[in-house]
Amino acid sequence: MNYDDIKQLAVSCGFTNVGDLNVDTVVARNEVRDACAENKCHAYGKNWSCPPACGTLEECASRMKKYHHGLILQTTGELEDSFDYEGMMELAETHKNNFDDFSERIKKIYPDAMLLGAGGCKKCEKCTYPDSPCRFPNSMTSSMEAYGLLVSDVCKSNGVEYYYGPGTLTYVGCVLID
Repeated sequence: MNYDDIKQLAVSCGFTNVGDLNVDTVVARNEVRDACAENKCHAYGKNWSCPPACGTLEECASRMKKYHHGLILQTTGELEDSFDYEGMMELAETHKNNFDDFSERIKKIYPDAMLLGAGGCKKCEKCTYPDSPCRFPNSMTSSMEAYGLLVSDVCKSNGVEYYYGPGTLTYVGCVLID
């Protein structure tokens, strides 16, 4: 499967925008990881896909640098207003479904592909961390932020829009392929 075919696969999974990701532009940042430690999402130290369980920032950066190609995967939608929580959650679910579909399909072609999503893994109702190993280590997905990536910078560095105007929201993930 060539690179254009992978992009078409992503589009067929429902993403509203798919852009090239130059892996050399990916920078794991301490300030992003520090924001994870503030635990606003309530997953820090409670999920195998999130810090500290996903590895040190250096380990995450090293894993990403093993790849040579990538795609930025976006799901953008319109909100009624800036307080449209229901619309935000519906869009988050749409992005998750797009991402899960793409993940399942790309892993059949590239079993070693690295997928980084929007938010931590939610495959299980309650994560086994730290008491038992992950139940699904081959399908667990960390977030771009868990790996120290400032999503807006990743998009900007690769010529991909991040903000699509007032009344819109965009969820972003990526795939790295060797």
